[in-house]
Parts: sequence; structure tokens; C-alpha cells
Amino acid sequence: TNDIYRRVEEYRLGEGSKFTKKYHIKKLVYCEEFLDINKAREREKQIKEGSRKNKLNLISNYNPNWTDILETLN
Repeated sequence: TNDIYRRVEEYRLGEGSKFTKKYHIKKLVYCEEFLDINKAREREKQIKEGSRKNKLNLISNYNPNWTDILETLN
């Protein structure tokens, strides 16, 4: 997304993707920032193709307490 604050607000309101609706996603625990949209899409694909274990490790290494990081972003 090009507006992370808007996107998280959509999730919190129950809007957005089927995944976030199904699992009631309400907080942001991990994100990466890219200036190049193609690199961002490539990274997203790489993460999505990874195992659940790898995704959990990625988040836990970045945010061990799984706290909502939205307010810490600049």
C-alpha cells in the first residue's frame, strides 16, 4: 500500500482483504518500506510463498512482543 495508516484503518473496520476479514486482523506487527513498487511486490511474493514458520520467525525477530507498531512508523 502507499498509505499504511489508511490500510490498517480499513482492516480495523473489517474492510480490506478476505484474509483480514476472516481472521479479524486488527493490528500491524510487521512491515517493510520500499521506494520501488516492483521491489515491494517482489518482497511480498517472497514472504507469501514462505512457510508459516518462516513468517512467524520473521515477525518475532522484528517485533518479539507482537505489539502494534503503527504508531511507531514515521
